[in-house]
Amino acid sequence: MLLGDMFAAKTQFSLQFFSSFREKNCTKKRYSLALAVCACTRRLFKMITHSWSCSSTVASSLLLPPRGARTTTTSCAEKFSSPSAQRLIFCREKQSSESLSSFGGDRGRLRSSFRCRRTHQKCEQQQRAGFVASAAASSSSSSSSMEMKMKDFKCKLTTSIISSTVSECVSEIEHLAKRSSNNSRPDIVELRVDFLEKSIRSDERKMKEAIGQLVEACEKVAKIPCVVTFRPTWEGGQDDGDEETRLRCLWEGFRAGATYVDCELLAIERFAKAKPDERDGVIKGPGQMLICSSHEYELTPSLDVLLKEKYEKIRANDMCDIAKIACVCQDINDVGRLAKVLEKARGDGYPCAVLGMSEHGLISRLLATKLGSYLTFGSIRAGFESAPGQPTLRDLSELYRVNTSQTRETKVLGVMGNPIAQSKSPQLHNKALISAKVDDKCYVPLLVKDFAEFVENESLFNNKNNDWVGFSVTIPHKESALKFCGENVDPVAKQIGAVNTLVRQKDGSFRGYNTDYVAAIGAIEKALDPTIPRDAAETTDSKALKGKTVLVLGAGGAARGLAFGAKFKEANVVVANRSKDRADALAEACGGTSISVEDVASGNFGDLKIDVIANTTSLGMVGERVNETPCPKEAIKKSGAVVCFDAVYNPLETRLLREAKECGLTVASGLDMFVGQAARQFELFNEGQKADYAGMRETVLNASKGN
Repeated sequence: MLLGDMFAAKTQFSLQFFSSFREKNCTKKRYSLALAVCACTRRLFKMITHSWSCSSTVASSLLLPPRGARTTTTSCAEKFSSPSAQRLIFCREKQSSESLSSFGGDRGRLRSSFRCRRTHQKCEQQQRAGFVASAAASSSSSSSSMEMKMKDFKCKLTTSIISSTVSECVSEIEHLAKRSSNNSRPDIVELRVDFLEKSIRSDERKMKEAIGQLVEACEKVAKIPCVVTFRPTWEGGQDDGDEETRLRCLWEGFRAGATYVDCELLAIERFAKAKPDERDGVIKGPGQMLICSSHEYELTPSLDVLLKEKYEKIRANDMCDIAKIACVCQDINDVGRLAKVLEKARGDGYPCAVLGMSEHGLISRLLATKLGSYLTFGSIRAGFESAPGQPTLRDLSELYRVNTSQTRETKVLGVMGNPIAQSKSPQLHNKALISAKVDDKCYVPLLVKDFAEFVENESLFNNKNNDWVGFSVTIPHKESALKFCGENVDPVAKQIGAVNTLVRQKDGSFRGYNTDYVAAIGAIEKALDPTIPRDAAETTDSKALKGKTVLVLGAGGAARGLAFGAKFKEANVVVANRSKDRADALAEACGGTSISVEDVASGNFGDLKIDVIANTTSLGMVGERVNETPCPKEAIKKSGAVVCFDAVYNPLETRLLREAKECGLTVASGLDMFVGQAARQFELFNEGQKADYAGMRETVLNASKGN
C-alpha cells in the first residue's frame, strides 16, 4: 500500500470510529475505549511511516549509494534542503503540514520529524559526514546552497510585556503592532503573566481568561507570535502561588493558541503530568512549541554543567522543542561558555537560545544572530527590562542589526574597557557603518576586566575564524594592548608607548595604532587658533602649539599620546600624576618635566607659565566621580592658562571645563578628540574608507543629549 493511501485509510478509520461512538452517546467506558483505539492506530501508523522514512533516508544517503553509482554533492545538498534536514539550520517554527506529513507527524513541532531519535540521529550524522566530505571535494552549488541557508538564519527579536493589568498589557501589544517591520517590531512577544496583579494570579479562572485575552491580542489581532511565561519566584519570577495551578495555566497558553509556552527545566516533569485531557480538543496543536528554560542568577556554570545538566537534559526530553539557558555573567569570558553551548546545539540541529545576564554578558544578546541563538530579548523601552542586562528592542534592531544585516558571518568590532557602559563608541561606530553601507560588521561594547584573559578566549576574541577583526581600547587597557601586539606596532604608537586601536591583519595577528594623539592635539589647536574649521578632521599643518607649555594631567595611555603629540608639535610638556614615579617616567620619555598633583591642586606652579591645561584622567566622568576635578578653580586662575582641554566627553561639560570657562579660558571638550580618534579608527577598520566626520560628531552630540 502506498504511504499516501495508508495515511488516508488511517485518518478515515480513526475519524469514523471516533464519530460513531460520539453520535451514539456511548458510556464513558466505551468512549475511553474508542479514544484508546484511535491512539493505537496513530501510534501504529507513526511506527510504520517512521520506519519507512528512516530506511529511505539511509538507503538514499551518500554513504550507501547503489553499486556503481556516482556520489554527487548535489544529492547531498538535496538532503540538507529536505524537510527532514531543516532542523540542522534552525528551521522555522511553523513548518508546513506537507513537510511534517512525510514522517507521519500530527503535531507541528520542530521535533516531530525526529521522534525515532536513535535512527534519525544516525541519519543526521551520516548526512553531515557526507556533506562535509562532498563539500571538501568540490565547491559546487550544493555547498553554496548550505552556506546561503546558514547566512539566512536570523535570531528572533523578543520583547516582554510586564504590566500588571490585562488592559495595560493589551495597550503595550497594540503599541508594538503599530511599529513597522523595519522599526523594531518584535518577532515574538513574551507575555510575562507572572507580573499580573495578585488578584488575577490567585484566581485560576481569571488567570486563564487573562491568558486567553492576551494570546488573542498578540496572535490574532497584532499578528505577532507570543510565548506565555508564568515564572515562579524560585526561578526568578513573580509568582508565589500554587504550583499545580501555575502549570495548568501554562497549558492554557497552548489551548488559547500561543505559538510558544515557556516551562522551567526544574518543573518539566510536573508540567507533563499536569497536561489536561485532550477529550475536548487538541491541547498543543500544529506549529506550537514548548520552550524549556533554565536560569542561573548568581553565575555562569562550567561548560560541563551547562551541557550535561541543562542543554542535554532539555534535548533528551521529547516534550521540549527549544532550549533556553540564561545565566548571570560575572566576566565577559563567561559568554564564551554560552557560545560553546550554541555551537553544540548547532551541531545537533537543535534550536537553542542563550542569554548572558548583566553587563558582562551583554554581547550574547548584541551578537545573538552571529552566535546562533534562536531568540534574544530586548526591552520595549529603557527602564522596562524583564531581566538584568537587557538592551532595548530598538537598539538590537537598528543599532546592532540583529534581525537585519547581522549574520553568522558578521565580523566583530568593539571597544574594550572597564568601565564601558558610558561609552558612546557603539552608537558612533555602528551608525557610521550603517551610513557607509558596511553591512558585514557590527561594533559592540566589551566590559573587559582582564585584557590578557580575554584575548586568549578561543570562543570569542581568539576564535579560529578570525572574525573578531578590530578594537578600540580605552581605560585601563591601552598599555596592555601594546604588549599584546609585540613588535607589530605602528612606529608612532611604539614611541608613545600605548595603543588605542587593534586591527587584525591577514595573517591573523593584530597591529596596534594610536589615534588618540592626533585627535587630542587637533582639539587643542582648534581652541588655540579660531581660524581652524571646527569640523576639520586633522590639523597636521598647524603651528598653534609651537613654544607653548602644556600641563598634562595623568600618565596613562591617553596622557602618553597627548604628551608625545605636544612634543611632536614642539611644545613644552609638564606632567602631573598621582604616582610621581609614573609622572617622572613619562616626562623623561617625552623630554618634559613633572610636578606633583598636590602642587597642581594648590596652584603652586613655581616659575612655570602654563598655556594649556589638559586632563586625561577619568575625574569628572559620568559616575561616582562626576563632580570631581583634577585642577580646582583657584588653581586654574593661578596657572595663567588660556585653553583647557578635558578628554572626558561624557558629560560634554565636566566640572573642570565649567570652572575653566568661568575663569575666561577657551575650552575644548573631549568630544572633538573622541570623534577625531574614532574617525581614524573607522578608516583603519574599513580598509581606508573615509569616515563622515561631521556625521559622527552629530551622532555623539545626539547621544549625549539623550543622557
